[in-house]
Amino acid sequence: MTALSTEVPALKVERLRLARFTTLGVGGTSEVWTVHNHAQLAEAMRAPYRVLGGGSNLVVADEGVPERVIRLSGEFAQTDLTRDHALSGEEYVTGWVGGGVPLPGLLRKLQKLGLSNLEGTVGIPAQVGGAVWMNAGTRFGEMFDGLHTLEIVTPQGVRVVSPAELQWGYRQSGIPRGHIVTRVRLKLAPSTPQAVQDVMDQADMARKGQPKMRTPGCAFKNPGGIGAGKLIDDAGLKGYRVGNAMISHEHANFIVNLGGARAEDVQAILDHVRRTLNTPLELEYELWP
Repeated sequence: MTALSTEVPALKVERLRLARFTTLGVGGTSEVWTVHNHAQLAEAMRAPYRVLGGGSNLVVADEGVPERVIRLSGEFAQTDLTRDHALSGEEYVTGWVGGGVPLPGLLRKLQKLGLSNLEGTVGIPAQVGGAVWMNAGTRFGEMFDGLHTLEIVTPQGVRVVSPAELQWGYRQSGIPRGHIVTRVRLKLAPSTPQAVQDVMDQADMARKGQPKMRTPGCAFKNPGGIGAGKLIDDAGLKGYRVGNAMISHEHANFIVNLGGARAEDVQAILDHVRRTLNTPLELEYELWP
């Protein structure tokens, strides 16, 4: 039997169109660094950079970005859900889960194992690192519900922190911009596959009214407990269109790509919504640059 190779893949640097990596399908060509371990990541961080996860909640400029764009792979895309008995009490604490792991696939594994705390994030097309960085979630739960430990790479080095050390809250983690969530340990509650699936089904049902077209997700954070989508809908803006970007007829807090939309179209819609509502709504999106 041939032994499996443990050789680390080489650092890969390519010029790629970022639209292929975003859920909106918008974004120009940039220099993409695919890193597989901490040494390669440190090299990539020696010049100005941005970090690309699953490409949701992201609108990339039509001309791309001047910085390096870092994508996590290799050891940062591995999942160890083995129980760490040294850290576990009644809760189930896992081994390390990489920041480049797709969240939907991770949730499927947790459901099959009957492990609870993150099922409320079902339907979010993110990678773990990006989802943690913005504390992604739904009304059924958010990422910090299931975190025990975070490994964060900063320009100064590697930090391992607990959620209690961060000023996290609604759709924000307290992690500074430019810091990269490379791995996390999950803090889960033992449950059953059916009980976890039941919550996932509830969350899925709640998303039935969301558009199925290409979209970055919700455009604006809910201001003061009021639904941003309701405010936009009440202003009569469903179906408002600039170029090939449009406010969804299904849910007014979603902008969709009708095919060939540009970042400048999306920005024009965001500006129009704020002018119409006469309020500085805070974006859910990250805008590059």
